Amino acid sequence: MSDKHHHFNYIELPATDMAAMKDFYTTVFGWSYIDYGPSYAAITGAGIDGGFDADSDRTPSRNGALIVIYSDDVEASLAAVKTAGAEISVPIFTFPGGKRFHFIDPSGNELAIWTILPE
Repeated sequence: MSDKHHHFNYIELPATDMAAMKDFYTTVFGWSYIDYGPSYAAITGAGIDGGFDADSDRTPSRNGALIVIYSDDVEASLAAVKTAGAEISVPIFTFPGGKRFHFIDPSGNELAIWTILPE
């Protein structure tokens, strides 16, 4: 078996507004995209392959699986997310070893950003 067997491989987010999604994630995280027609954009530069799908039967979710993005500076990431217009659904909180916050992207998907607490 390959070393990729049973590893997370791809994350796909439903998109209700492709332009708003791409603009938001580029502004906040610096991601770029490969467009496969008007309704699908593959994400590049995010650490794992993924895409935005505007033609899916799936709908954005606040209650499904939570995608968590790592940040070296969670406060700076929070500021960037707010500046880009996202709703903060869970303010920064600490937990053993780290802290994080949750936000709602332009299509209504909830994601989180976390960092390790300094020792």
